[in-house]
Formats: sequence, C-alpha cells, structure tokens
Amino acid sequence: MKVSPGRVLIVDACDVQRRHIEQLCRELGFAAVESVACGETALALLRERDAQFDALIVDLEMPRIDGVELMQEVARLGLDLPVVVASARETSLLAAVEVMSRSLGLNRLSALPKPLSTERLAEALQRRAPAATADDTGPRYGIADLERALDAGQFLPFYQPKLSLRPAIIRGVEALIRWRHPEHGLVPPSCFIETLEGSALMHRLTLDLLDQVLLQCRRWHEGGLRIGVALNVSPRSLCDEGLTNEIVRRVSHSGVAPQYITLEITETAIMADLGTALGNLVRLRLKGFGLAIDDYGTGFSSMQQLAQAPFTELKIDRAFVHQASRRPQLRILLESAIQMARRLELTVVAEGVETAEDWQLLRALRCEQAQGFLIAQALPGDALVDWLKASGTRLRRL
Repeated sequence: MKVSPGRVLIVDACDVQRRHIEQLCRELGFAAVESVACGETALALLRERDAQFDALIVDLEMPRIDGVELMQEVARLGLDLPVVVASARETSLLAAVEVMSRSLGLNRLSALPKPLSTERLAEALQRRAPAATADDTGPRYGIADLERALDAGQFLPFYQPKLSLRPAIIRGVEALIRWRHPEHGLVPPSCFIETLEGSALMHRLTLDLLDQVLLQCRRWHEGGLRIGVALNVSPRSLCDEGLTNEIVRRVSHSGVAPQYITLEITETAIMADLGTALGNLVRLRLKGFGLAIDDYGTGFSSMQQLAQAPFTELKIDRAFVHQASRRPQLRILLESAIQMARRLELTVVAEGVETAEDWQLLRALRCEQAQGFLIAQALPGDALVDWLKASGTRLRRL
C-alpha cells in the first residue's frame, strides 16, 4: 500500500522502534525517510526552511523535549502536515493526546499504539483534515440578511437518513437546515444559526421548516416510502406557549400523522424556561409526537432531563460514538448510554457513525438506529428515493 512519495520525519528515542518505523515508511512509498532520537534535533529540522516534510511520526516519551512539547511547537510553527503519535502507553492517554491536538489546531493527528503496523500507519497518514467548506468557514450574516432570506424562502431542509442496525433498513431521516443563497450557493448552518437563535426569527424559521418537512413527508408517503422525520426545535420556540397549538394545527392540515414527526430538543432548550418547555413537551407527547433528547452526553444535566421530560428517543452525540471501536473508555460510555436507554424504553440513535468498525460495535451493543457519513450525508428531499435505490447493495453489506 503506497501512501506518499514525499518525505517523513521519525522521532523516537528507541533505536529498535525507530528502525521498525523506518522500514514501514519505506514499504509505504516514502521517497525520503529521516529519523532522529530526540525532540531538539527534530525541532531544528522542522524549523529549517528547506526541510519540507510531508509527515511526522513521533513517540510521546523522549528525554528533555517529549512528544507533547514537540507537537505544541509544531502547532506554534503553523506546520500543516499529518502527525502520527506512536506510543506504548494506555489508550486513555492516547485519546487525551488526540483531543489536545485538535485544540492546538493539529487537525491531522492520529494516536496509534505500538508496535505500529503497515495498515494502521497507512490509514493514519492518508487521513486528511476536513475540506474547508462553509460548514467551518465562510462569511457570517446579519439579521437583515437572514430576514430577507426567510422572506424569499431561501432556507430549506436537507435530510440525513437514519438506519436500523439489524438489518440496515431506513427508519427515518433528520431534517437539517441549509440556506440556498442566490450568490454564495448552499450555505450551512454554522454561518448563520448562532445569529438566528439569538433572534425572534428563529421561531418563525422553525415553523417554516416544519411546513416544508410536512410537505416532503407527505410526498414520500404518497410514493410508498412511509418514514418519519425528526426536526430540531430551538430553545426560543420551545419556550413559546403557543408552540404546541401551532405545530398541531400545521400537522393536522398536512395529512401527515403526528407519529411520523419527532421533535429533537437539547437539554439547554429545556433549561431556558423549564415550566413552559415541559408544558409543551407533555402536550406534544399527548398529541402523539415523538420527542428526542439530542446530543446526549454533551451537557451536565442530560440525565436530569431524561428523568423529567417525556422523551421517546435518545440520540447519543458523535463525541461518544466516533472511534469507540478503538477506545475502551468511549466504548464503556457508549454501552452505558445504550443500556440505560433500553431500560428506559427509549429508542436509541447513535450520531456521527463514520467507520464500519463503529457500525459493527453498535450492532454488537444492540443499538437500534444510527446516522452519519458512513451511511449518507444530508440529501435534498427529492434525492432520497434515488439514494435508497443506488445504496441497496452497500446497505445490505452493512
């Protein structure tokens, strides 16, 4: 397996490990393999303007300058290259290193246990930072821009499939907001949602999206695809005493039964105005709507909300799902959340599933549903049926 024709720098105080990694890099096709035994020498090479490396492989435990200090300096130098940490230390320590690296801006770092293998090293070196898209870059818009866009009907839902794990069959979709900007194309929520959530426009947008979701859901049902749709409800909307009546009126006029609509709520939405929020949730549940607690595990009061709100579904945040198949600590937390949800008789959905290994782990843990890039990215409503037809074979393999 060839991964690069470029130049790699290996930093490891152990001669045996260093020679082993050198051999792996040559097998992977690196044209130039350099290795040093200490962090000081590595930093000197990295600071040289003519020393352009395409990858850095570093051990954590070294005399004088350890691997963490070396990575901190790499971040300060602003070097954009894949970094692989190779260490024989415990997996919890390696997981902490990956989190640390992301906070430093080293978005292409992998932490691997020793001894390294060709396959694992190749996978780590081929990993790239997410492409710079509007999801994480781009302009920020003001209230006037957003109000004009709302008046012009430029906000629309995309739909990310939710699959059962045994077997891999579509069970529903989550509606995710996008902005079809006349000049900038498709703009994702990171560029505007924070501004919207702080304004009175958010409630209006929530109801506008609901109308679009209901229309699309009815089309799917009329075509024989009887799936449900999950829709996020903002804190501002949940604290509006008229929310339940508005939703019930719109759903009853749409011809879609309430049981096909699940409203996703974060714990912060409930805490904003506990009395009004719980009142809306109870009434909505009485009317037959599903209620999901979103991003479970990311806040301090998620368990408290489960105890006091009538949820039907628990969505486990990506932070507890991604790479759980490789990290025992994450697996324990994930398994605990799934077992708790099952005992509470809640449908459990894992978010952010990106690898086949994590999918298989979720199957083994008897998680019911999953969504994420392994399955599909968010799609326009009229593209879902074609996606299902095209993905049948791949879904059967899952």
